[in-house]
Amino acid sequence: MNSIDNRLLLVFDAICRTRSVTGAAESLDMGQPAVSVALAKLRHHFGDPLFVRTSGGMEPTPFAEGLVRPVRDVLDALEVVLRHRSDFDPRNSERTFVICMTDISQLVLLPRLWERVRVAAPGIRIQVSPLSAGTARLLESGEADLALGFMPQLEAGFYQQHLFDQNFVCVVGKDHPRIVESLSLEQFEAEEHAVISSSGSAPLIIDREIARLAISRRIVLEIPNFLGAAFVAEHTDLLITIPSRLGELLATRGAFRFFPVPFALPDYAVKQHWHERFHHDEGSKWLRGMISELLSDRRQP
Repeated sequence: MNSIDNRLLLVFDAICRTRSVTGAAESLDMGQPAVSVALAKLRHHFGDPLFVRTSGGMEPTPFAEGLVRPVRDVLDALEVVLRHRSDFDPRNSERTFVICMTDISQLVLLPRLWERVRVAAPGIRIQVSPLSAGTARLLESGEADLALGFMPQLEAGFYQQHLFDQNFVCVVGKDHPRIVESLSLEQFEAEEHAVISSSGSAPLIIDREIARLAISRRIVLEIPNFLGAAFVAEHTDLLITIPSRLGELLATRGAFRFFPVPFALPDYAVKQHWHERFHHDEGSKWLRGMISELLSDRRQP
């Protein structure tokens, strides 16, 4: 790849990712004609069509497939060099940080994090992306800086820092007609439940332990996130089981009753995760430090 413009490599990588000239243009904030010109230059440089148009998008040729990893390595190395600067100044930075979070983290952490960021770094922007099965890819590609949650599936190439442990509580609306002062296992099995249908780790912990202990649970409603389930519980007779930090936040509303889960559930660790490409990045280190300090302060809910 001697003497090739790095901007052309960015175009190649973007077309590989999006399988579209238009998609590549949007992801690079370029005009479509400029991307087409760059693709023509790439084809001339390598003497290969590189991509062919199909019903499924722009498919790479065998030659282009062989370039994907080397090109990605070059761009990764270049990004590390550009980011590895010791002069990051949060007071003057206009950087945008992308953080992957669960809906709970968005409720519990984000308002407090933003209040601190806007004071310490008024020019910085934060973009939040949902924590999902694709989060590891976003971290690896550099599209996300940080992920907050319980992600035991991450493999080599990622760093993590423990933030806190949490457990679960059972929640019903304050006017629930049957669950008033306590919640027994018999009541837990008799009541109707709303559950979280996402593939997140917290719902899986609950489901796994209930199955292991052979506990009966009458599921009548599935909903994609804990916040939605909480507000359903507020206005119905349904019972939900949620992470304890969300319970602390909901307790301020005065609209719920909270009870210990009537069987043993393991604590789970909430961590912040980042890819090795950001490990020495001064901006990322600053953000990680702020989050760690914020979540270790238990004087606030």
